[in-house]
Amino acid sequence: MEPINPEDGAPVTEVAEAPDGDALGKMIRDSRKDKGLTLEEAAKAANIGRSTLSKIENNQTRPSFEIIRRLMQTLDLQTPQLFVQSAKSDISGRRDYTRKGQGEHQETETYDHELLCTELTSKRMLPYFSRIKARDVSEFETWIRHSGEEFMLVISGELILYTEHYRPLPMKSGDTVYYDSGMGHCCVSTSAEDAHVLWVSLD
Repeated sequence: MEPINPEDGAPVTEVAEAPDGDALGKMIRDSRKDKGLTLEEAAKAANIGRSTLSKIENNQTRPSFEIIRRLMQTLDLQTPQLFVQSAKSDISGRRDYTRKGQGEHQETETYDHELLCTELTSKRMLPYFSRIKARDVSEFETWIRHSGEEFMLVISGELILYTEHYRPLPMKSGDTVYYDSGMGHCCVSTSAEDAHVLWVSLD
């Protein structure tokens, strides 16, 4: 949920795939190098072992959510897609829950996300609440786009959903929408208060 550069108010294109396996390792390695950190420095800052970080970067281990969270904070990785890992699992009958107000917060310039049920890292759906801080499409550097599909329910307030191939869609409390998240999209609040939504992303 982030970015744009309009052509008559419409944003431009940027592709951001949800990391999984090799992609997750590459994202972490590239971000570490961009910040000029060695393996030792990044591992120490994230409070994990150097060998663990090396294995993550080379897709030789599947990190826990807690380790991913530390690396995300250390490397300033703020996209919710970081938590979508579609690796196959033989485990069945899994369950996770989040108490009210106790989700994992990730804030960007345009949204304030609360990630839900974050203990399960190998899952295909990513549920989260979001507060839409943006008030104009000019606040986005480019279209938001990523793999998969998305469902959104407006919980409170009013907003406009901008999408790459459709006219702007005004929405209010109780309204829902389902769309291809590979299509450029972004939301801006139009009510006096920031709009709050429930998003469910499917990788």
